Amino acid sequence: MLRSRHGNGRGEMRVSLAFTVTSGKVNDPVVGPPKAGAFQERPVKPTVFRKYYERGDLPISLNHNSMSNPINWKVELEKLDYFHYLPLFFDGLCETKHPYELFARQGTHDLLDRGGPKILPCIPQLIAPIRAALNTRNQKIICTTLRVLQHLVVSADGVGVALVPYYRQILPVFNIFKNQNRRWKSESKMDFLSSLLVLHA
Repeated sequence: MLRSRHGNGRGEMRVSLAFTVTSGKVNDPVVGPPKAGAFQERPVKPTVFRKYYERGDLPISLNHNSMSNPINWKVELEKLDYFHYLPLFFDGLCETKHPYELFARQGTHDLLDRGGPKILPCIPQLIAPIRAALNTRNQKIICTTLRVLQHLVVSADGVGVALVPYYRQILPVFNIFKNQNRRWKSESKMDFLSSLLVLHA
């Protein structure tokens, strides 16, 4: 309630929300509707990827001797079960803390580099973690996910076509942010989004 000298007998003035029945009353101040929060960051839930890493169930370790190849794989990538590990690493794209973010991001790119025909059958299992990452509305997470999506599309034959049925699930967030260069303070980051949308058109 807003206090006013010219309100009712108790010195109070009623405030109405816009586009409601009470908003049409004379002399009552009207306030706009609450913000929808479309751009507001969402809290990130603990990832399954982090749980696996902390239990020592991921075949990776930190490589302190190389900047270009920051993680070591304890097994040959060609021998990994992609149905299990590729969705797991995509789940880790929501991570922003070290070393989880590094392992998830670099591990995902390594798997896409070496997966070949193993990648295409995994596409349905990748949609949920992709959506989870995009729905965080976190700038860093979204940019990381965009880079991964670009890599995914060119990682194996047929992947781009296989993603088409899932556009309705993963493109809404892109539509929210596609004209937000100023908000994101980096035109180059949104170039990833623009090129991805053109590639998918």
